[in-house]
Amino acid sequence: MEKRLYRSRTQRMLAGVCGGIAEYFNIDPTLIRLGWVIFACMGGTGVLAYIIAAIVIPLSPVE
Repeated sequence: MEKRLYRSRTQRMLAGVCGGIAEYFNIDPTLIRLGWVIFACMGGTGVLAYIIAAIVIPLSPVE
């Protein structure tokens, strides 16, 4: 089966982007969220990247 990137339905705080990335790479979602916050504090591009990712990455299918 092909591995695909989806927004998470279970590991979500806002839109499920960080949870989906964590599920894709099989790591703790807290690490992804922490990295995203650090990225957002360094110039604010992380906020824009999160919004774009929330729009572009599809929600995971219902299992």
